[in-house]
Amino acid sequence: MKNKKQYVVLFVLQLIFLQSCEDMSMQFNNDPRGNFDALWTILDRNYCFFDYKEIDWNAVYHTYGARVTEDMGSEALFKLMGLMLAELKDGHVNLSASHDMTRYWEWHEDYPVNFDASIQRHYLGNDYGISSGMRYKVLDDNIGYLYYNSFSNDLGAGNLDQVLNKMALCHGLIIDVRSNGGGSLLNVERLASRFFNERTLIGYISHKNGPGHNDFSALHPKYVESSNRVRYQKPVVVLTNRGCYSATNEFVSIMKYARNVTVLGDKTGGGSGLPFTSELPNGWSVRFSASPMFNAEEEHIEFGVDPDIHVNMLQSDKEKNKDTLIERARDVIKNR
Repeated sequence: MKNKKQYVVLFVLQLIFLQSCEDMSMQFNNDPRGNFDALWTILDRNYCFFDYKEIDWNAVYHTYGARVTEDMGSEALFKLMGLMLAELKDGHVNLSASHDMTRYWEWHEDYPVNFDASIQRHYLGNDYGISSGMRYKVLDDNIGYLYYNSFSNDLGAGNLDQVLNKMALCHGLIIDVRSNGGGSLLNVERLASRFFNERTLIGYISHKNGPGHNDFSALHPKYVESSNRVRYQKPVVVLTNRGCYSATNEFVSIMKYARNVTVLGDKTGGGSGLPFTSELPNGWSVRFSASPMFNAEEEHIEFGVDPDIHVNMLQSDKEKNKDTLIERARDVIKNR
């Protein structure tokens, strides 16, 4: 019930926030300059990482605003706005129109993938289970393997019971969330709660409460509840790469506070700002990070969460159809 109340509060805050953004956007004309100024102002008053990322938003306005002309077409304006938004270096920032959506991918493009689906199939074979978006199997050394590729796939309580019961006789469990781009925070809590035996502080959230870049509420604590259903007590290794973004970034941050969990792989991709949306005079919508989230040490996780053990895929292993991270995780579980 506590978790549901927290999400109701967040939903009410979002409705208030969206209404304020819509009222503000109506002050601008529906022309290239008006739409550009509306976009810049919405971000100026509501984006949450300006100071943390050391972004001079006024300088950004002068750089890109100078390129706006009265007769520029919608595609040219859309492209220019996308370039401006890329200055935020945030995968949660998108401008959406009927013809396209801007996106920022550099948070993972310059890093090793550390995941190969064709090699993963070598471990799963043809006899793996599928449940609530999870693929799972007991490997030949009696270690459980569970791959969850999106927190958008709803996790059912009964499904989790069945999977974890099947893994109960294993020496330990590998939870692979590599290249999981995020999804629902409710699914994050549903899965994470199966690895905690007591209510645990796992982070904080803050909200914008004014138009200034530093106008934030006090930090509100976030807790993960201990599930009253099947909980896993044996060693767990969570596999990560730079493709772990948004809700998955939060999941990895939470799991680092579970007593029997080791995070192994590469630093996650980040994306800790709770996203909200607003609309420009011409009907284009903009999504952006408005509420920063922190770990339990009150540290930003916007740029990712470091693993406990850093491991990259080795080319020599790939040539043998082996996944370096899975093999290292098996060793960690056996040694524990």
